[in-house]
Order: sequence, then structure tokens, then C-alpha cells
Amino acid sequence: MKRTLLALAALAAAAPSLALAAVTVKGSDTMVILAQRWAEEYMKKNPSRKVQVTGGGSGTGIAALINGTTDIADASRGMKDDEKAKVQEKFSVAPVETVVAKDGVAIYVNDSNPVKQLSPEQIKKIYTGEITNWKDVGGNDAPVVLYSRENSSGTYVFVKEHVLKNEDYAASAQTLPGTAAVVNAVAKEKNGIGYGGAAYAKGVKDVLVTGADGQGYKPTEENVASGKYALSRPLFMYTRGQPAGEAKEFIDWCLSAEGQKLVTAVGYFPIRK
Repeated sequence: MKRTLLALAALAAAAPSLALAAVTVKGSDTMVILAQRWAEEYMKKNPSRKVQVTGGGSGTGIAALINGTTDIADASRGMKDDEKAKVQEKFSVAPVETVVAKDGVAIYVNDSNPVKQLSPEQIKKIYTGEITNWKDVGGNDAPVVLYSRENSSGTYVFVKEHVLKNEDYAASAQTLPGTAAVVNAVAKEKNGIGYGGAAYAKGVKDVLVTGADGQGYKPTEENVASGKYALSRPLFMYTRGQPAGEAKEFIDWCLSAEGQKLVTAVGYFPIRK
């Protein structure tokens, strides 16, 4: 009887820690500021729940999903077929993709740069090294200083696939570990250019990007929703199989009206009102 009481006491003592088992979210640097806000608000409303958010890039988050070290992978690009196959092979279940927000990849230049608009083709030529002087796109006679993300970044992959058409970045492009670092570098370098999520465009100028109709567009909610902004993209959460348990509850809350209001507050674009 005494042993039974001791066992029950041990279970009772363990219960609070079990209730606080964390949902882990890892991945996209673009999404980390949004994921952190989601987690903070979710835990305020659910004090017995814990959500741990870390960045590192979409590739890092997807690798963690494959390795079984995160519950949710945040990604600003779609999973590749070989990545999906690895999840299927290791866990006998396919990864499930949930679109949680939208973004427009902004092209950042220094506030003092007179260039106001660039076409996707001009951006491609700049980032592949074909254009190396701002005067070739209507700017000052000055060398273009390229800033890029590292290759584990989903934004790096998105720009390479959708803008560079899978050509290589110029060897002169300086790779930086996060979008905030890119923005900081462009803010300090008058001839700099960088790219990243729309929510990060603080202290720099995001140029108009020429659309299919020849007009220039900013990455606004309206332009992203209509497809007029040429560099629009969805933002994803990936799970191994259908979301379940506390991970599902967190994702469902992110998709709720309350969660989607935070998308707008951070500077990205909701998928539902």
C-alpha cells in the first residue's frame, strides 16, 4: 500500500512537467519573428502549454523534421521530393504541408539609392553578376554590393528558382546568416542590395518590382493576394503526417482569426480574415 501511495505521489509530481511538454518549432528565418509572436500569445492564453521556437533557415528546419528533432518545421519554400521521401522512409508517413501565411520577397536597397523600381530580369542580372554598376539600372555610377542569404535559407532557394531561374549567384555576393543581418548591411552600405521577407523592410527601401503588366508594385497584402507582386510566396508549416496533439492545437490557433491577426501585425499577410 505504501509503495502504491509513493508511486501515485511520484506521478502527481511528474504531472506538471508532462503538461508542459514543449511543442518544438524550427526553421525559416523569415518566419521566426512571426512564429515567436504566435508562440508568445498562444502560451499567454494557454499557460499549461509550451512552444519552443528556433530559426536557422528552412533547410535546417526541414532537416530537423527528417531527423525527428522538431515537431513542426517552418519553411519559406516547399519541401523537395527527396526531403519528403526521407520523411516517408524514416517514419513511414508522408510530411503534411500547411500554408499559414503569405509573404512578398522584398528587394532592399539603401534609403539614399535613387533606384525606385527593378524588373525581375534586372534583379536576375544583378544577382548573377551580369549587372555590376547601378548606372545600368538608372542609378548612380557606383558598384553594386550584393548581399545574399546562406544556402540553407528558403528565401535563398526561392530567389534562385524564381528570379535567377536556377542560375548561380555571383561569386561576389556576400552571404549573411539571417534576414536581419542583410537589412542591417544594406542600411549601412549605400550601394548595397539585399532580399528577404516583407516584414523585415525597416530602415531600408524596398524597391518596386515590375509586374507582368509593366507596372511597379510593392509587396503589400493587396498586391500579394492578387498576384501582381511578382515575388509572392506562401509560408509553410510541415509536420510528419497530419498534425496531431498539441502541435495540431498550436497550428489550428495560428490559423484562427486571432492567430491570423498577428500575421498582419508582424508585417506578413494572412491567408484568412
